[in-house]
Amino acid sequence: MILETDRLLLREMTLSDLDALLLVLGDAESMRYYPKPFDCEMVQKWIDRQRRNYAQHGVGLWAMVLKATGEVIGDCGLVWQEVEGHQELEIGYHVRRDQQMQGYATEAAYACQDYAFNVLGRCVGVARRRHRVISLIRPENIPSRRVAQKNGLKVVKEILWRDIPHYIYAVQRSESKLLATSNLSEAEKSKFKA
Repeated sequence: MILETDRLLLREMTLSDLDALLLVLGDAESMRYYPKPFDCEMVQKWIDRQRRNYAQHGVGLWAMVLKATGEVIGDCGLVWQEVEGHQELEIGYHVRRDQQMQGYATEAAYACQDYAFNVLGRCVGVARRRHRVISLIRPENIPSRRVAQKNGLKVVKEILWRDIPHYIYAVQRSESKLLATSNLSEAEKSKFKA
């Protein structure tokens, strides 16, 4: 397990998650903001890519598991993305259609933001790289935009990313509501205000 919230566990994906993730990534409605829904081979490659991310970067998209049932209902996590020539740490999420609109993406994304700022941001030599987190969201993807907004991210720019218009939603560490609500001491909080 990587992260735990009130209702969710986020853990590394394994190939045994393929069928559950296919229900998410293979659903045409859920994936309408992607070039196309994933087939079984694409989901396997997706899992393999996340496992490489875990090994190379210590982060990636993690399987989103309902604590009450143990069921995988999507993914959420932190992924390094190249955006306009710079490496940015993105919070990404996908939730199975029958589980959408229940706050799971918001809850998981909030935990990932906390992890980025208050765990990864404390690592020696990497604090500067985690001065902000982003989410790359297509303008017409209103549900994902709401998730970002609920977690304090704001549109900072519209770009063409992979030849498709996207908003860059971002929150700086110093602006994050996580600092205000964290259980960290004032001395520890000051480390994150850079």
